[in-house]
Amino acid sequence: MYISNLKKQLSYWGLLLFILSCSERDVQVEEAYSFQQPVHFPAATYTLDNNPVSKKGFLLGKKLFNDPILSRDGSVSCSSCHLQATAFADSRQHPLSIGVDNRKGVRNAPSLANLAFMKEFFWDGGVTHLDFTPLNAIEASFEMDEKVENVVGRLNASEEYQQLFGKAFGIEEVTTPYMLHALSQFMVMMVSDNSRYDQYLLGTGELTPDELHGLVLFESKCGACHSGVLQSDFSYRNNGLDENPIDSGRTRITENRSDWGKFRVPSLRNIALTAPYMHDARFETLDEVLIHYREGIQYSETLDPLLENSLGITMTDEEQEQIIQFLKTLTDRELISDSRFFTTE
Repeated sequence: MYISNLKKQLSYWGLLLFILSCSERDVQVEEAYSFQQPVHFPAATYTLDNNPVSKKGFLLGKKLFNDPILSRDGSVSCSSCHLQATAFADSRQHPLSIGVDNRKGVRNAPSLANLAFMKEFFWDGGVTHLDFTPLNAIEASFEMDEKVENVVGRLNASEEYQQLFGKAFGIEEVTTPYMLHALSQFMVMMVSDNSRYDQYLLGTGELTPDELHGLVLFESKCGACHSGVLQSDFSYRNNGLDENPIDSGRTRITENRSDWGKFRVPSLRNIALTAPYMHDARFETLDEVLIHYREGIQYSETLDPLLENSLGITMTDEEQEQIIQFLKTLTDRELISDSRFFTTE
């Protein structure tokens, strides 16, 4: 009798431990699919209270992000122009992104890393909330060339998508807001906060002497615009690419002539991965970019005042190379190898 009772107790405690371990694993999995605020970053600007990230929402957003069902002819997905290997920017093969019917876009597709910390989006700041950014890509004639209501109709016609939306949001019918919420849950998780530069800031890693010198040079020569831990002040500036800018830039949004040819200062995080550079992808290498700032500034009426006086940033060849060495420390290998974003996950 004693042995029998002991076996029952051991069986009970074994079952309890198994349940507890399963619960702990479930919690760990959910934490892996929840938004984590980096300690050295500014507070996230995305409305997480209104759309908290969950595993089911994230995976649904990932499926949508990689599904050409969003485009008119089923040929283009979000991931066609935003690749994990390039920090969710476009590839060198597509300097100006390619849409349906092989239509060429008008601007280079920038990295989507750290969208959770931004207040305005696109080169001209034409959208002020992350949830609405996919609408531009879906409806632009040179991108997905589709009406949102048609996309939602196809999602509702899919039994698989109906089930996935039901599990993620507890809804019976797919609607545009929930589609956008799912995509945002996926995109806000593209946090780039573990480069060698981040490790240096947090005291967990070191930079070489050349990289440190490059950092000092960068802060003195480039830091006025590419400031803070996100490597941008997110202002709009004309950086002297053309004497007569063809692309109206920020003016397209503000309708103010004083904004002609101005574009958002991009973050330089993962810059070594995101070539080509500038809104029109005119520069292939970081050397070309710095040579532009050294000797290629073109004067125009909206040229940024920081460049207007000298018409160039003074630096030697050695200093240019050291700045580039520092810029390479901004590459986040963890982001581009994160299996949560793999299309086969």
